[in-house]
Amino acid sequence: MRIEAVKLDFVQLPLKTPFETSFGIERVKATWLVTVMAEGLAGYAESVADQEPLYSEETHASVYFALKNSVLPRLANREIRQPEDVDAWLQPIRGNRMAKAAIEMAIWDWFARRDGMPLWRLLGGDPERLRIPVGVSIGIQPSLERLVEVAEAYWRQGYRRLKVKIKPGVDVKPIQQLRRALGPDVPLMADANSAYTLNDMERLKALDEWNLMMIEQPLADDDIVDHHLLAREIKTPVCLDESIRSSEDARKALELGACAIINIKVGRVGGHAMARRVHDVAQIRGAPVWCGGMLETGIGRAHNLHLSTLPNFRLPGDTSASDRYFDEDLIDPPFSLNDDGTLTVPSGAGIGVVPDGKRVARYRTHHEEWRVTGDWVRQPFPHGKPTTF
Repeated sequence: MRIEAVKLDFVQLPLKTPFETSFGIERVKATWLVTVMAEGLAGYAESVADQEPLYSEETHASVYFALKNSVLPRLANREIRQPEDVDAWLQPIRGNRMAKAAIEMAIWDWFARRDGMPLWRLLGGDPERLRIPVGVSIGIQPSLERLVEVAEAYWRQGYRRLKVKIKPGVDVKPIQQLRRALGPDVPLMADANSAYTLNDMERLKALDEWNLMMIEQPLADDDIVDHHLLAREIKTPVCLDESIRSSEDARKALELGACAIINIKVGRVGGHAMARRVHDVAQIRGAPVWCGGMLETGIGRAHNLHLSTLPNFRLPGDTSASDRYFDEDLIDPPFSLNDDGTLTVPSGAGIGVVPDGKRVARYRTHHEEWRVTGDWVRQPFPHGKPTTF
């Protein structure tokens, strides 16, 4: 295939409830919805960048300009024979993994649609793993009572794992309260989003008492060495998220003993090809992986589910049902939780879902179409009200 056009829609979906982490509070899910066109077919994906460079250095604005000025010029006028070509051609671009992933994932979807197969099959997933066990991520709550109330409600709904956001001063007591309320057997984990340092060792050790599945990314986002030191001192398994941006990062972290578990986010590592390599590195070394979430709409959620069919995704991920976050998703029907705490991988071609045009129009604040002809001729057609991205 040769890319003929790329459509960008900046959409902003209100969240049902504010989502608070150590970074701050999110009330709206804003994202670039990316559509790649070729041979009369479309492939879809979304960017997982945020408005501010807090989780990572990328933002909505940086994704836009990276796509326009670096990513697409490298792909224009090329014959893409397989989706893995995209990852190889974009390797010279340093960083900008979320921008690269947004195009790369859409092209994976395009190839699977062209071949009339679900994306999981093209990725090499397991046909026996089409109901994906899922957990739910709970943001920092205004009170301990509210935290317990929210957690108990999700557990009753059938989610198989509860993840709780923590930060210094909002950590030991919430976990203690939850464990006492939920009992000893509910799978429970904590996510720190890089909020701690080794100076917080005693506070982190205090979490060992509460039988957590893992603590996710307690130290700096670019750190492996201090996580190794921490992992030697605490009993709770360490899971790395932000620190793992490539298969080489995964290899080094596991060989050093910096973690026992890896959270794979497709956007964080630059797309499906790299996500598979991270998966394989962990599998060879006996470390389970799970699929993290970035409050994705149904488009990104579908990609996550297809990726989660790979065999080493042995722990429930953050791919919660659509109604966990939105009153109305961009896809129809939305993803719903099965009675056994799973989500069903869509069975249609590609990711198996498409954005609903009316809903995209309702939540869109900016639109551009880039026609790709010859040597990357940009022909933008923007419309919509002014927006900040």
